[in-house]
Amino acid sequence: MSPVTPMSPVARRTAQAVAVLTSAIALLGGCTGGGGGKGNDGEPALGPVAANPATSSISLPLDAYTDSISETGRMDGVQDRLTAQCMARYGFAYEPAPRPAAAAGAEADQDRHRTLFGVADPAQAAAHGYDGASGAPRPAKPAPPQLSESGTAVFFGTRPGGKAPVGPDPKSQEEADHAESGITVGGQRVPAGGCLREGYRKLYAPTKDSVDLLFPFGLASEAHTRSQKDARVVAALKGWSDCMGKAGYGAVATPYEVVGTLGLEGDTAGPRAVAVAGVDVACKREVNLVGIWYAVEKAYQQRLVEENAETLALYKRQRDARFKLAASVG
Repeated sequence: MSPVTPMSPVARRTAQAVAVLTSAIALLGGCTGGGGGKGNDGEPALGPVAANPATSSISLPLDAYTDSISETGRMDGVQDRLTAQCMARYGFAYEPAPRPAAAAGAEADQDRHRTLFGVADPAQAAAHGYDGASGAPRPAKPAPPQLSESGTAVFFGTRPGGKAPVGPDPKSQEEADHAESGITVGGQRVPAGGCLREGYRKLYAPTKDSVDLLFPFGLASEAHTRSQKDARVVAALKGWSDCMGKAGYGAVATPYEVVGTLGLEGDTAGPRAVAVAGVDVACKREVNLVGIWYAVEKAYQQRLVEENAETLALYKRQRDARFKLAASVG
């Protein structure tokens, strides 16, 4: 049998503190929730509370309804091609600006919740501080398309020389098929909002009953807002904030305030930012902030999924249809 390396006194105390706090939170979770987590009153009961889980291992209920980074990039490309098809009907060649490489999106997919609770990975903190791009250069903003006056009218749905689309703004392609933009180019009616809007509607809102693309994101945002007010997260945040204060970084109530409160905006990956990020992550681990917050966030998301089951089921069917369209467009 291999010898077991004894834990250091600091590591032992930290592990014990995490175990005690996590057990208390789990017990509290089992004693709240307004009848087992049903309904919208009271804090929901929690499932297992992991000890300092890696964010790459986190899976939330609404993930099933939201595109990953690489899927979003793919859909952006499909929307571009639908826009180009529309432009071709009017005799204009439209070449969309290149999108970021798919490999970068695939890498981000492996840790889609990396920054949900602020910086949480010790290696990320040590190497890049609070630089969310992990040191990679940020992609340049695509240049606007170079089009003639008529081409611009078709692309944006503007009158020649105008800057804003004219006419109605249908919410779906089904409605747009019967809407009049009041603009014609080459004897053809320009779609409301131009080809830019048509490309979006054909992909994301083909019919009147299309669920808003941002619907699941709105639910995720609502769950996150609720989680921040939950007594179990409030207690864990208090412990994290006290830990930061003992290290000399007081007056920081949440991980989202660190960069602004401590004046790190100008150099989020500099030596001071790296030092603060290291303490930040250590304090999160001391109180198991990520483990507790993840369990609470998951419970609120599950509650919202159950409350919005019918709309989410429709959204999922429409999302599946969107992927089929994407495959046919290429």
